[in-house]
Amino acid sequence: MAGRTRLILGAVAGAVAFTAVPASAPAATVFGSGSSASVPYLEALFKEYKKVDPSTRFVFTANNGNAGAKDVQDGKSAFAIQTRPPLPSDSGLSYSKLFLDGLCVAVNPANSLNGLKVSQVKDIFLGTVTEWSQVGSNLVSPISAFGRFSTAGLYTFFQSAVLGGATQASNVTALDKDGEVAVAVRGNRAGIGYVGLANSKPSAGVKRLTLEGQPCDASAIITLRYPLTRYAWIVLPARRPNRLATRFGDWVRTSYAAGKVIDRAGAVPAFNAKRPPRRRR
Repeated sequence: MAGRTRLILGAVAGAVAFTAVPASAPAATVFGSGSSASVPYLEALFKEYKKVDPSTRFVFTANNGNAGAKDVQDGKSAFAIQTRPPLPSDSGLSYSKLFLDGLCVAVNPANSLNGLKVSQVKDIFLGTVTEWSQVGSNLVSPISAFGRFSTAGLYTFFQSAVLGGATQASNVTALDKDGEVAVAVRGNRAGIGYVGLANSKPSAGVKRLTLEGQPCDASAIITLRYPLTRYAWIVLPARRPNRLATRFGDWVRTSYAAGKVIDRAGAVPAFNAKRPPRRRR
């Protein structure tokens, strides 16, 4: 399965292993697929969820959000993680919001630029603006733009929110995974790309730009001020969804413990940031 990343609860050769179900416990395996940008969050959430239900084993294939939604439609996956809102093509599917994330626009740290307008990002990724000098950068070179393939929910979100429904220009290098965009921008002084919060942290070696004066960080995302704020969604069949996948989604969305994990992993808890009040006895 070239081009795919699998997250597995349990030690499996060639896969990322998070935990092992005790041999004495009956294990139920739940297959999911979808967003590669959500992999850092899922890794942490799967690990924490074993404390809630140690007998459930999750196998997640990071083949991108749109492909994951199609897997659920085709009965290949019990659930998908998606980073764009539902579309008319998502017939037979149920979408539920899990947490907030931001689609950050990032450049190489060698770039003096600190912010852009959404219209300028649009011009860059449609190929109208091709030189850094056109947007006030210190770099005297052509722009190297990096984006995603159409199988990615991030691409669909970016296409709608920034490009006005247009297709990104042919001079944009399309990559398969969210983290690959960050690596490409980090290694190219003239690079720019759109990438999720987890893969654009300072440790990723890229510089997030402000958009319309708003930073791509938790403070502007939780208040929806950042223009490219978005939700991560769990996608299930509208009829007879998998009980274990549904339970996991409910826990991610409502549990205070899950909210802490989401925050530590770099995303923004939308519904479970605060501990619920204790009931009086």
